[in-house]
Amino acid sequence: MLLYHGSNTTVEKPRLLKQTRGLDFGEGFYLTTNEPQAVRFSQIVTQRQGSGVASVTVYEFDMETAEKALAIKRFENADSLWLRFVTENRLKIYDGEAYDIIIGAVANDTVMPALQAYWGGFLNEEAAIVTLKTSKLVDQVCLKSDKALSLLCFVKSYSVKGVTESG
Repeated sequence: MLLYHGSNTTVEKPRLLKQTRGLDFGEGFYLTTNEPQAVRFSQIVTQRQGSGVASVTVYEFDMETAEKALAIKRFENADSLWLRFVTENRLKIYDGEAYDIIIGAVANDTVMPALQAYWGGFLNEEAAIVTLKTSKLVDQVCLKSDKALSLLCFVKSYSVKGVTESG
């Protein structure tokens, strides 16, 4: 299967890096099956970093081997389990089971207002889930182990027009 990674640089050899901020599925190397989402994220990262060139790196991923050999957590929907998992990871308090790969919806800017309202106590869990179901959610694949990373094969990288290095 093809997976896409958006960044401010080409990432031919992905690594697991320590993160200073809480991410949806915790620390890991994030990809998506949705190329336009990777393009958008490359632009966001480049603007946030203020350096580099918005780039999408394309990989072939051996999901068949992954499913046989690795611990995989899949969230089929943005449901209460997903909401709690993302909340705990964003707050950096998750202490549950460890996985090599986590697959599920991304908490992007279209759903962030609902999540922030939930985290702030303005929406209860049920209301947050109802709100999330009205959003078009894009997937993310988080590789959390070197074993998972070893199943990625670099295909190509390309620059995204319109976002380049800041001067």
